[in-house]
Amino acid sequence: MSPTRSTSPPTPANPGSPGTPRIRDATEADLPAIQAIYAHHVLTGVASFEETPPSVDELRMRLASVRGHGLPYMAAELDGEVAGYCYATLYRPRAAYRNTIEDSIYVSDAYRGRGLGRVLLQALIERCESGPWRQMIAVIADGGSGGSRSLHSQLGFELTGTLKAVGYKHGRWLDTTLMQRTLGRGASSAPDEAISG
Repeated sequence: MSPTRSTSPPTPANPGSPGTPRIRDATEADLPAIQAIYAHHVLTGVASFEETPPSVDELRMRLASVRGHGLPYMAAELDGEVAGYCYATLYRPRAAYRNTIEDSIYVSDAYRGRGLGRVLLQALIERCESGPWRQMIAVIADGGSGGSRSLHSQLGFELTGTLKAVGYKHGRWLDTTLMQRTLGRGASSAPDEAISG
């Protein structure tokens, strides 16, 4: 995918009344909070198949990579704190996959159960639909036992299959469930560059 592609201008920050999340583009200043959120998921859960939490410096490089592909990386601010974050990445690096992306959403354990995951996923879908991408893939560990499968279903993702025992973490084998959602015109027309080219 060409790094010159970009999505629409950043989503305007909502005012964020008390108790209401403010979704905005993440900045490097958010990375320590993002690292803490992600480290918790890496060490205690299976949402990520990483086993060692990456450093802030590593996350800085990942943020730059996401942005370098014109993809969104957003934070949810609640009560003055980064309560969660989301981003999209290329589903696979080879050129023919350039119109397909994968979503990632992480919420601070302190803010679970407040609907923040849904707000983040909805914002990510809306941002990505304004870009050239046509399909969004969710790769969900452990059959979505933490509610991720239900969340994605509510926002238009369909189950496409399960890969059995492809990960091993915390002393057990893990499946991954694949879900997929059409973005914008989906497969109803050729990609934008094919039309204009």
